[in-house]
Amino acid sequence: MGWHEELLVGFDLETTGTDPAHARIVSAAVTEVAAGRPVRHRCWLVDPGLPIPPEATAIHGITTARARAAGRPPREAVAEIAQALTGHWAAGVPVVAYNAPFDLTLLTAELARHGLPPLPVPPGPVIDPLVVDRALDRDRPGRRTLQAACAEYGVVLGRAHQAESDALAAVQVARALARRYPQLARRDPWELHHSQAAWHAEWSARKDAHRTPPGWPLHHRAPHHRVPDPSIPAADPVRTGTSAP
Repeated sequence: MGWHEELLVGFDLETTGTDPAHARIVSAAVTEVAAGRPVRHRCWLVDPGLPIPPEATAIHGITTARARAAGRPPREAVAEIAQALTGHWAAGVPVVAYNAPFDLTLLTAELARHGLPPLPVPPGPVIDPLVVDRALDRDRPGRRTLQAACAEYGVVLGRAHQAESDALAAVQVARALARRYPQLARRDPWELHHSQAAWHAEWSARKDAHRTPPGWPLHHRAPHHRVPDPSIPAADPVRTGTSAP
């Protein structure tokens, strides 16, 4: 039985903007999936502490008013999200994140912003269906968003850009990839983790090294553990962790 039939954890963030160094978490999901069935969802609605741009609300539907009224304080939520992921990694459970460098780099920045302990170095094992799909089906035309991947691999996506739906869909795409490419299913999760780092580096160098910060599953230029200058703009139009060129 390969890793795709064992416990997997889907992870997704919805955010205030596209820059993982400065955007803030608005919602998050950590979803446990066993043999393809969700067995536990942990979800967070977060008050990011600043206005959510209309462009972001248009995508994930969360308004500033809702986040302020019902959202958790960001420091508490960020700590819980990181603890959930770290606990699964400590148990050897792979975390599945579509376009992992966005979500994990943003979470790293939030931990630094609030003076919280960082993620493990390296964080993992991580399975990133975007990286795997690009590596194994290089010539397929069209976009590589989560929605497009779901259509390609026969996965039903609930409400796109809802953290809980996207986290579950990412796991199901990863499982579909393992079924389509049996060599993936035979890989040890850490072996696959290291292969993805190499695949991402190759893709980045070939396609858009001038735009994409290097590194997988964290950008090499991820923020260090410090509290940034509060005068730095913190939000711009959103591209969540499930969006990708």
